Amino acid sequence: MKRKLMSLKKRFSVFLKDENKKGSFQIVKEAIIFWVAKREFPYFYFGKFLYRKDVTNYKDYLSSKEVDKITLSKNLHHFQYASLLRNKLAFAFYMEENNMPVPAMISYNLGKRFFFQSQIQMISDKKNLIAYFEALFTQTGQTKIFVKSITEMGGTGSFLITQQDLEEKINAYGDYILKYDCIHQEVVIQHELINAIYGHSVNTIRFDTYLDKNNEIHIISAYMRFGRGGNVVDNMSAGGFYVGVDVDKGKLKSKSYLLMKYGGEQLTSHPDTGVIFKDYEIPYFEEACELIKKAVTHIPDRIIGWDIAISIDGPVIIEGNDNTNLVGPDITYGGLLKHPMFTEIMEEAAVK
Repeated sequence: MKRKLMSLKKRFSVFLKDENKKGSFQIVKEAIIFWVAKREFPYFYFGKFLYRKDVTNYKDYLSSKEVDKITLSKNLHHFQYASLLRNKLAFAFYMEENNMPVPAMISYNLGKRFFFQSQIQMISDKKNLIAYFEALFTQTGQTKIFVKSITEMGGTGSFLITQQDLEEKINAYGDYILKYDCIHQEVVIQHELINAIYGHSVNTIRFDTYLDKNNEIHIISAYMRFGRGGNVVDNMSAGGFYVGVDVDKGKLKSKSYLLMKYGGEQLTSHPDTGVIFKDYEIPYFEEACELIKKAVTHIPDRIIGWDIAISIDGPVIIEGNDNTNLVGPDITYGGLLKHPMFTEIMEEAAVK
């Protein structure tokens, strides 16, 4: 409860300090209209920055009830596909089997059971865990390994381990790895044009796809996430920010978005490198669009959020999410309810 109150206080402080907000009377009026129209407290009116001057179509943005209607719909999501997407081990095996470009899986662990090249090894302490990763580096020739939880989301349980900082990272994260289930993958070598924006994390494009009632695949929206301040993950929940992508042009839009709990600031350039976002061309963007459409044919859940990295050789699928967070695309698209496919999506979501 204390943490929740502190979070609300932080967000209220961000709202008060925002120099781009509308007049007080206009905000109160719109918040009440949003409340009545959506039949819920206007939390998203503030959380999605709809109080800012540049937002005029605030009723086109999804409420939490509308988001739940989509993400919990049994007509749009099927257990057999959702379970494949949510289990990163199953996802990696399935995608590799179908020759889809994903980070190569080196090994994995189910708690203290570690699996490498069809061999099983029991590891019970950090000392032996260090020896295990030392052997992986030696046998594979890799100098970096990305470890991530099989089931967690939002960057939780994700660690970059290198030969240089192996002992330090195992001392910090070894207990977590030994307790939970993780996959250990090769690190994506990111394209130099993406590294120029921020090179400490693999910065992914989130594509949201919709498989319509005629079995046609649509890219609903896209935005790109970036790490900052030396962080090795780009997730918004870990302090990263996101920038909308013009899907027709394959270029970044002009401004970024940051969650309120991290300050909610808008940037026109990356704070670490100074690279300007507006019209920055994303390499291999057309190939990325083709790839995710191909991915949907392999996992035909009707709404999926795909995380795509841009490597030196082209797009790579990092993961897919059936319970995709629609807050980001709603903000960067400028209100998903105005999207030409969303009338059908809401109708399909209501089908029992």
